[in-house]
Amino acid sequence: MIRRWFYVCAAVSLAGVALAAATYTLTALWALVVVGPLLLVGLHDSLQRQHTILRNFPIIGHARYLLEMLRPEIQQYFIESNTDAFPIAREFRDIVYKRAKGELETQPFGTQRDVYRIGYEWAAHSLTPMQPLEEPPRIRVGGPDCRQPYSCSLLNISAMSFGALSSHAVRALNAGAQAGGFAHNTGEGGLSPYHLEPGGDLIWQIGTGYFGCRTPDGRFDPDRFRDQAAHDAVRMIEIKLSQGAKPGHGGVLPGPKVSEEIAAIRGVTPWQTVFSPPAHSTFSTPEGLLEFVAQLRNLAGGKPVGFKLCVGLRVEFLTLCKAMRDTGITPDFITVDGGEGGTGAAPLEFANSVGMPARDGWMLVNNALTGLGLRDRMVVIASGKILTGFHMARALALGADLCLSARGMMFALGCIQALRCNSGHCPTGITTQNPALVHGLDVEDKTPRVTRFHAATVKSLLELLAAMGLSHPRDLGPHHIFRRVSDAHVRTFAQIHEFLPEGALLADDVGSGEWHDDWRAARASSEAPPR
Repeated sequence: MIRRWFYVCAAVSLAGVALAAATYTLTALWALVVVGPLLLVGLHDSLQRQHTILRNFPIIGHARYLLEMLRPEIQQYFIESNTDAFPIAREFRDIVYKRAKGELETQPFGTQRDVYRIGYEWAAHSLTPMQPLEEPPRIRVGGPDCRQPYSCSLLNISAMSFGALSSHAVRALNAGAQAGGFAHNTGEGGLSPYHLEPGGDLIWQIGTGYFGCRTPDGRFDPDRFRDQAAHDAVRMIEIKLSQGAKPGHGGVLPGPKVSEEIAAIRGVTPWQTVFSPPAHSTFSTPEGLLEFVAQLRNLAGGKPVGFKLCVGLRVEFLTLCKAMRDTGITPDFITVDGGEGGTGAAPLEFANSVGMPARDGWMLVNNALTGLGLRDRMVVIASGKILTGFHMARALALGADLCLSARGMMFALGCIQALRCNSGHCPTGITTQNPALVHGLDVEDKTPRVTRFHAATVKSLLELLAAMGLSHPRDLGPHHIFRRVSDAHVRTFAQIHEFLPEGALLADDVGSGEWHDDWRAARASSEAPPR
């Protein structure tokens, strides 16, 4: 790597300086003046632990921070020029950076966003604001059949596997979760030592490859699952049906990436290509999924079990709801991802053009469960580009109970959006297995950043609620969030979107004709609902 070549060059340079100095020439003195400070800077960069870029790329990494210092002025130029060169996503990324580092978040001159832009959203404050809650409320996850319910934070780490993330990144995330009292989703890559050693609470995700609980031929292994689920750190189990970035698409882990360590964790053969099919082999119908939920809950000793999906067709989700009613089996939670969700690698057209956006998915799931009278039996978890307290408030207003964040936590680790996730050359050591790059990510430095980002974001949510005159997140509703729909018109989410009344799907009148038609078409036992 560059650091290794730097040391070689440094040694050669020093030898040259020493040789020249022995002749007492003017050239030697100039060489010492020029090369000496660079060597000292490079040595400092390699030994410091706060900045991963400098640790991995001594001396030349300073160019990035120089540009970062100049960026506010450059950014303001582009804003005044009315271009899209700096998307709003960078604004949110900067918020995460400041929170993770414990830096001052306030800014001068007020908002820099166009409040008259169509699509602009805001929260309605109250003339009688309240004091924010001193302690963030926690959400109980566990339905009537759950014997070990979990008290969950309002914000948690979304699914990211070891293998996609480096060992140092996983350890820092889990240690941050342990220190901050929130949960860490393992992703579908299995339970690794880096998830377990720090002691943070885990949501163990089971994907179509059943990594960590599979037979040699890739099917589900109940005995291995029982042994893994018995870990005290495993607090919830999540069955992954689909993810927002590539819903309905399987995965391939090339053989050269299946090291001895990763193979042992996932329960596969080293150095052989591993396929994750698009669908589960254990079940093929909505009723089969719910029976699998019940089986896992029993094998896990009554721990909460749910599933994650990116919503596709409404009628398909309604088949799940009808199966819940017919079987009496309900999951303890449902994680709803959006089509805008992230991943390290996905086909471009899947990432851009497949999957229901998160807000529509949250509302659809909330409506379906409310219309069926089952909303109080399970928790709805929101995932999909959640970075700030307002993002959380918007998700809760649309029907979620709590939230997950992946890219926010990656920014807290130091992600600079280099977009090298799929190449194995992530310069910050987060999404790579290259030992030289992974070494640059210091776990002890990054752990408190994860904890601080979580605490500051939840605090921001509570402050927003207090300004809105609300005492608890459960009081937040769609009528509290506004959206500009045209130059001259503003609507609340309650006015823009349809929200079904309690039990509406069980009555003759189910609201709109589309809900009525889809509810009638849903078949709990069918493998492929009508389209």
